[in-house]
Amino acid sequence: MPKAYVICDIDVIDPEAYEEYRRLSSLAAAAHDVRFIVRGGATEVLEGDRVPNRTVVLEFASADAARAWFHSPEYTAAREARKDAARGSFILVEGTD
Repeated sequence: MPKAYVICDIDVIDPEAYEEYRRLSSLAAAAHDVRFIVRGGATEVLEGDRVPNRTVVLEFASADAARAWFHSPEYTAAREARKDAARGSFILVEGTD
């Protein structure tokens, strides 16, 4: 079963409130064996006109594990904390064997 990745592009609106989301999302990640590959590092557009915001890439054992994390009570609490602090998109991508 291939690993899976969740790619997040987050526009932080309220940095202070976002800190609570970061705390809760870190707890959710630890509870679900999530590995952070990228967590808000510098970005550079090499081609195209897309301007990324805060980029986060998470690694999971499988797509099912990613879905379980996303819908878990732990991450649901984190999403609730994020709703007024940031907006963005989360994309699930299956890796290759």
